[in-house]
Amino acid sequence: MVLAEFEGLSIIVKILVVEDEKRMAQVLRQGLQEQCHSVFVAGDGCEALHLARREGCFELILLDVMLPGLNGIEVARRLRDGGQRIPVLMLTARDTVNDVVAGLNAGADDYLTKPLSLAVLFARIRALERRAAARPRPVLSVGDLSLDVEERRALRGQREIQLTPKEFRLLEFLMRNQGRIASRQAIIDRVWGSPGENAEENTLDALMRLLRRKIDEPQEPKLIQTMRGVGYYIEAAPRC
Repeated sequence: MVLAEFEGLSIIVKILVVEDEKRMAQVLRQGLQEQCHSVFVAGDGCEALHLARREGCFELILLDVMLPGLNGIEVARRLRDGGQRIPVLMLTARDTVNDVVAGLNAGADDYLTKPLSLAVLFARIRALERRAAARPRPVLSVGDLSLDVEERRALRGQREIQLTPKEFRLLEFLMRNQGRIASRQAIIDRVWGSPGENAEENTLDALMRLLRRKIDEPQEPKLIQTMRGVGYYIEAAPRC
């Protein structure tokens, strides 16, 4: 099949295809690459979460529901719980009302049943892209600190702050929970939550010191706060 005939699909830099059936994964990869997309493939739910959290810059996830290990519903739910706003298009052979509702409630943006038409798939991707473009860019702010989640850019006033991927994940988590104390374990689970990654509490302390040095030195007020024996939080005005 010549896939290039489906015109009008604008370029998406990175698409993550989560599909355990190798033949279907290859068909999707080939079709999307012929549309000038960069395609990554994950064969199970755990790998999908690992890639989505590590890469941090996918613009679309094509997510099969029936996966080994974590199913697609759980993958979508964990992505949304972690603050990921990447559009998710679910692919499944199950098309009952309950299945569709479960997928959408978990955070999917759209739902496409198998066997699927590539022409319809490309049209759905275009629709998701238009929807994403119409949304305001997600910029988090606390006082004079701003974090552009899509551009992965942090500013304290007019000063740009260079962050490592783990520092970015830590700062994003704190800013999404502005004013709420995050336990040490909750932070560890969010920042080091990918398979194969482990962290001790002293590792978190070291990362927090590095982040504070970049965010709060030498500026006032100090934004990142410690609640001794509990965890950390970020707030424009420290609590009394």
